[in-house]
Amino acid sequence: MSLTDILSPSDIAAALRDCQAPDSFSPKKFFQISGMSKKSSSQLKEIFRILDNDQSGFIEEDELKYFLQRFECGARVLTTSETKTFLAAADHDGDGKIGAEGINLFIHRIRLLRMCCNDV
Repeated sequence: MSLTDILSPSDIAAALRDCQAPDSFSPKKFFQISGMSKKSSSQLKEIFRILDNDQSGFIEEDELKYFLQRFECGARVLTTSETKTFLAAADHDGDGKIGAEGINLFIHRIRLLRMCCNDV
Protein backbone atom coordinates (compact mmCIF):
# COMPACT_ATOMS: atom_id res chain seq x y z
CA MET A 1 0.00 0.00 0.00
CA SER A 2 1.17 3.54 -0.70
CA LEU A 3 0.23 6.92 0.71
CA THR A 4 -1.77 7.70 -2.43
CA ASP A 5 -3.99 4.72 -1.67
CA ILE A 6 -5.11 6.61 1.45
CA LEU A 7 -4.54 10.28 0.62
CA SER A 8 -5.43 12.17 -2.54
CA PRO A 9 -2.37 12.86 -4.72
CA SER A 10 -3.65 16.40 -5.31
CA ASP A 11 -4.00 16.99 -1.54
CA ILE A 12 -0.47 15.68 -0.96
CA ALA A 13 0.85 17.97 -3.71
CA ALA A 14 -0.97 20.97 -2.19
CA ALA A 15 0.41 20.20 1.27
CA LEU A 16 3.95 19.93 -0.10
CA ARG A 17 3.59 23.18 -2.06
CA ASP A 18 2.48 24.93 1.12
CA CYS A 19 5.76 24.16 2.90
CA GLN A 20 8.36 24.39 0.14
CA ALA A 21 10.34 27.16 1.85
CA PRO A 22 12.64 26.18 4.72
CA ASP A 23 11.08 26.75 8.16
CA SER A 24 7.56 26.99 6.68
CA PHE A 25 6.44 23.48 7.68
CA SER A 26 3.59 23.27 10.18
CA PRO A 27 2.56 19.70 11.08
CA LYS A 28 -0.97 20.87 11.91
CA LYS A 29 -1.39 22.64 8.58
CA PHE A 30 0.25 19.81 6.63
CA PHE A 31 -2.07 17.23 8.20
CA GLN A 32 -5.08 19.41 7.38
CA ILE A 33 -4.14 20.17 3.76
CA SER A 34 -3.04 16.60 3.01
CA GLY A 35 -6.29 15.22 4.40
CA MET A 36 -4.60 13.25 7.19
CA SER A 37 -6.66 15.07 9.83
CA LYS A 38 -9.83 13.57 8.34
CA LYS A 39 -8.66 9.95 8.31
CA SER A 40 -9.77 7.20 10.68
CA SER A 41 -7.49 5.76 13.35
CA SER A 42 -6.90 2.65 11.24
CA GLN A 43 -5.99 4.75 8.21
CA LEU A 44 -3.63 6.85 10.33
CA LYS A 45 -1.94 3.70 11.60
CA GLU A 46 -1.41 2.58 8.01
CA ILE A 47 -0.01 6.00 7.08
CA PHE A 48 2.28 5.76 10.11
CA ARG A 49 3.45 2.31 9.03
CA ILE A 50 4.35 3.70 5.60
CA LEU A 51 6.17 6.70 7.12
CA ASP A 52 8.11 4.51 9.59
CA ASN A 53 11.00 3.96 7.21
CA ASP A 54 12.88 1.39 9.31
CA GLN A 55 9.65 -0.32 10.49
CA SER A 56 10.74 -0.01 14.14
CA GLY A 57 7.26 0.99 15.28
CA PHE A 58 8.50 4.51 15.92
CA ILE A 59 9.51 7.54 13.92
CA GLU A 60 12.74 8.84 15.40
CA GLU A 61 14.20 12.31 14.90
CA ASP A 62 16.58 11.05 12.19
CA GLU A 63 13.61 9.66 10.21
CA LEU A 64 11.38 12.65 10.91
CA LYS A 65 13.62 15.09 9.05
CA TYR A 66 12.82 13.12 5.86
CA PHE A 67 9.05 13.24 6.55
CA LEU A 68 8.19 15.27 3.41
CA GLN A 69 10.30 13.00 1.22
CA ARG A 70 8.13 10.05 2.23
CA PHE A 71 5.30 11.83 0.41
CA GLU A 72 7.40 12.82 -2.63
CA CYS A 73 11.02 11.82 -3.16
CA GLY A 74 11.99 15.26 -4.48
CA ALA A 75 10.60 17.15 -1.49
CA ARG A 76 12.91 19.01 0.84
CA VAL A 77 14.28 17.80 4.16
CA LEU A 78 12.80 19.40 7.28
CA THR A 79 15.08 21.88 9.02
CA THR A 80 16.41 21.06 12.48
CA SER A 81 13.95 23.54 13.98
CA GLU A 82 10.97 22.06 12.09
CA THR A 83 12.01 18.54 13.05
CA LYS A 84 12.31 19.39 16.75
CA THR A 85 8.99 21.28 16.75
CA PHE A 86 7.22 18.37 15.02
CA LEU A 87 8.77 15.86 17.41
CA ALA A 88 7.75 17.91 20.46
CA ALA A 89 4.16 18.18 19.16
CA ALA A 90 3.69 14.46 18.44
CA ASP A 91 5.93 12.77 21.04
CA HIS A 92 3.26 12.28 23.69
CA ASP A 93 5.45 10.45 26.22
CA GLY A 94 8.69 12.42 25.87
CA ASP A 95 10.85 9.45 24.78
CA GLY A 96 12.28 11.30 21.76
CA LYS A 97 10.34 9.33 19.17
CA ILE A 98 6.82 9.18 17.80
CA GLY A 99 4.73 6.06 18.02
CA ALA A 100 1.52 5.48 16.07
CA GLU A 101 -0.46 6.53 19.14
CA GLY A 102 1.44 9.84 19.17
CA ILE A 103 0.31 10.62 15.64
CA ASN A 104 -3.26 9.65 16.54
CA LEU A 105 -3.23 11.90 19.61
CA PHE A 106 -1.74 14.76 17.59
CA ILE A 107 -4.44 14.40 14.91
CA HIS A 108 -7.11 14.18 17.62
CA ARG A 109 -5.90 17.51 19.08
CA ILE A 110 -6.06 19.08 15.61
CA ARG A 111 -9.65 17.86 15.21
CA LEU A 112 -10.61 19.28 18.60
CA LEU A 113 -9.06 22.64 17.75
CA ARG A 114 -10.97 22.76 14.49
CA MET A 115 -14.26 21.93 16.25
CA CYS A 116 -13.94 24.36 19.14
CA CYS A 117 -12.13 27.20 17.40
CA ASN A 118 -13.21 26.87 13.76
CA ASP A 119 -9.49 26.76 12.96
CA VAL A 120 -8.95 25.78 9.33
